[in-house]
Amino acid sequence: MDDCVKCPEEAYPSKDRDKCMPKQIHFLTYEDTLRIILASTAVCCFLITALILATFMKHKDTPIVKANNRDITYALLVSLLLCFLCSLLFLGKPSKVTCFLQQSAFATIFTMAVSCVLAKTVTVVVAFMATKPGSSMRKWVGKRMTNSIVLSCSLIQVGICLVWLGTSPPFPDLDTHSMNEEIVFACNEGSVLMFYIVLGYMGLLSLISLTVAFLARKLPDSFNEAKFITFSMLVFCSVWMSFFPTYLSTKGKYMVAVEIFSILASSAGLLGFIFFPKCYIILLRPELNNKKQLIRRKK
Repeated sequence: MDDCVKCPEEAYPSKDRDKCMPKQIHFLTYEDTLRIILASTAVCCFLITALILATFMKHKDTPIVKANNRDITYALLVSLLLCFLCSLLFLGKPSKVTCFLQQSAFATIFTMAVSCVLAKTVTVVVAFMATKPGSSMRKWVGKRMTNSIVLSCSLIQVGICLVWLGTSPPFPDLDTHSMNEEIVFACNEGSVLMFYIVLGYMGLLSLISLTVAFLARKLPDSFNEAKFITFSMLVFCSVWMSFFPTYLSTKGKYMVAVEIFSILASSAGLLGFIFFPKCYIILLRPELNNKKQLIRRKK
């Protein structure tokens, strides 16, 4: 009986087990159909977001745009623009630069977007409470509070990312063990713990936004943006809750595809539920874009 020799890590045994076959290096190439679909989706979403931002800037002096802090609205739209763009960093052959930027850019930009949603949600609640006679909440209404929320929440995430990049940064890695006949060329997170801390912090902000928006959903009509924020955060949280089991159960380039899909789906959820209703009124029902409609109350 012939002696068996174990194949090296970069090879696998043939069907007859009489020789070693070289493993093919596997990643999301630019010619890959999946990559083309994801990239096209990201570009389309980016263009739609840019059109919405241009529409809001063109109608910046109308009541529906001015309501609930115009600057935070712009910041949220810019964050969503960058969210769609950062998904492109996950495509193509991994390099030191792309691996270094992927997770940190994604985490920082997404945290900024979620913190903008949180700021808008808190603004809804504070604005309603400030309408009560003698309310002490009036001093909190304004840009100072919302800017503080966005800056403080974003800076915490930036700090976490700096610790991650300074101690154990992501790097391009050849994984020879996950798949039998292929070598997976992908970015190694460096520190799995820091990766989940970054996602956990973003999830915490999302849950806070969802909770506050849900509690505020039955406020009078003039503050009903909380309803749309609730729906958008439900989609956002649902996408990322399903991300973890799906991400952990997939291998190779499909792990990258799952993360890209989660980025695109959650960003599209925020864009659609928060801004599409407003665009409908601005572009198709301009007669509703007046102060009387915005200050009406439920009977």
